[in-house]
Amino acid sequence: MDELYEEYEEKLPLSIIEEVKKYTEGLGKMKLKKVLEEVYKEYRSSLAEPGESVGIVSAESIGEPGTQMTLNTFHFAGVSEMNVTTGLPRLIEILDGRKEISTKMMEIRLKSPHNKGKDIKELAKQIKETTFKEFIKSIDIDMVELTMTITLNDDKRESAARIAKDLDKAVKGFSFRFDKEERIIVKGSSKEESLGSLYRLKEKIKGIYISGIKGITQVLPVKRDEEFIIMTAGTNIKDIARLDFVDLEKTMTNDIFEIEKNFGIEAARQAIINEILKVTRTQGIEIDVRHIMLVADTMCMSGHVLGINRYGIVKEKPSVLARASFETPIKNIMDASMTGEADFLNSIIENVMINQPIPTGTGLPVLIMKGK
Repeated sequence: MDELYEEYEEKLPLSIIEEVKKYTEGLGKMKLKKVLEEVYKEYRSSLAEPGESVGIVSAESIGEPGTQMTLNTFHFAGVSEMNVTTGLPRLIEILDGRKEISTKMMEIRLKSPHNKGKDIKELAKQIKETTFKEFIKSIDIDMVELTMTITLNDDKRESAARIAKDLDKAVKGFSFRFDKEERIIVKGSSKEESLGSLYRLKEKIKGIYISGIKGITQVLPVKRDEEFIIMTAGTNIKDIARLDFVDLEKTMTNDIFEIEKNFGIEAARQAIINEILKVTRTQGIEIDVRHIMLVADTMCMSGHVLGINRYGIVKEKPSVLARASFETPIKNIMDASMTGEADFLNSIIENVMINQPIPTGTGLPVLIMKGK
């Protein structure tokens, strides 16, 4: 049997051979050979023909079903701040290569036994970014003494000393100390500090980071299939990776540029494929993965994630006419003429523009006839 599989290793991708092994266990040699032959025939027929316009086919295959997508945002019930952009707006976000996306989120997978629900709420609280605003019960300003008194929530009072130290490090020009009643007293370090600066400080200190993972603004423990995961609003995969209870191999973020920064361009390419598939499948649309892979390859071929726009892959095109055909013709033609740039007419767009046969399909072979 192994000899038979080795024979087809050069003809078929390894993933297909592994799938055949999975579904043909216990099959006889003759029947297995027949199955492999049929699989190979099917595989050959699915390959693109030499000279086929795969780019145009991919663009049409993604663009046409994209018109059927909804323009909505998915909302997590029970948590008002947790929204996830889906449908066409999310697809545009991915393909435009936007660094700042509208709803960043993570799916944090946990190691055993936490993935069965052990301490899940405590872990979620540990991950969530906590600002000083959540500790405050009241803030009073003494206009005569020019001091501010912060009373903490009853369950947070034991942390008053530590919080006072954190605030002292974060804010310059003011001193923070806690009194016997476990209140935090704020006073200006110099006599020049005015009442106005105290009022400005009152708003500023509410947003000071105290604990948790920066950037994770909301957390929601969810049971998916047979295990618990933690959904988050906001992402910070670098700091999440340091937590010993997190299963990093299965943890995901929808921020493609964060993946590129931490894991490299190959991981970003796979993230683009996964995110596009997630959008289309949620909408009940099936697109052949090869079209999506071609788009992901195009976006990542320079070594960085580039959007499909004038500032991304269009800017990288070597052809002057191809760049000029996309939104800014005069600028591209003027820049090329000033630098003496040459266009070798190697791709489709520039040949269409000058009315020549395009180098694809029947226009790909070049025939030379020898005269008598």
